[in-house]
Amino acid sequence: MKVLNPADAKKYRELRLESLLNHPEAFLSTYEAEKELPLETTRSRLEPAEGRFTLGGFTEQDKLAGMVTFIREDRTRISHKGNVYAMYVSPAARKQKLGYRLMTELLVRAGQLPGLEIVNLTVFSDNHAAKRLYAALGFTCYGTERKAVKLGGVYLDEDLMTLELNQLLLYP
Repeated sequence: MKVLNPADAKKYRELRLESLLNHPEAFLSTYEAEKELPLETTRSRLEPAEGRFTLGGFTEQDKLAGMVTFIREDRTRISHKGNVYAMYVSPAARKQKLGYRLMTELLVRAGQLPGLEIVNLTVFSDNHAAKRLYAALGFTCYGTERKAVKLGGVYLDEDLMTLELNQLLLYP
C-alpha cells in the first residue's frame, strides 16, 4: 500500500482504464473519455497536494491491483469533510481484503488531516459488495439519489454514505 505519485502514472492509467472498461456502470467517467487523455494529465492528477491523495495496492509482482482517491473539500465552511472517489480492485485481486486495506489506509491518512471530521462517498445502490465493505468500516447510508446516473438508457440510483471519524476506534 502506498500513496501514488506521478511516477506511478502509467500503472494507474492502465488500472483506471481497466476499471472503466470492465465496470462502466460504477464510474462517472467513461473509458472512451479517459483513454484519450494524455499521460501527463494522469501524472498531474497524482501530484501530491494538501488534502488529496490516491492510494495504490500492489501485488507481490509489483502490479497495481487496487486504487482509491481521497479529496478534502477546500472551501472553509465544508473543509471538515472529504470524499472518496474511484475505488477499484481488479478482479484477480478480489476476495483478498485489498479493498478493505485500501479503505482502512485511506481512513487512517484522512484522520491525520487537522480538522477533518467526516468522510463521504457514493456507491451505486445495486453494488452490494461495495456497500458491505463500506458498512464494515462504519459507513452508514444517509440517503439515496434516484436516477443519479443514466447509462445506456437505464437509470442507476446512488446511495450516499458517510462516516464520522470520531466514531472510529482509530480516532478516540
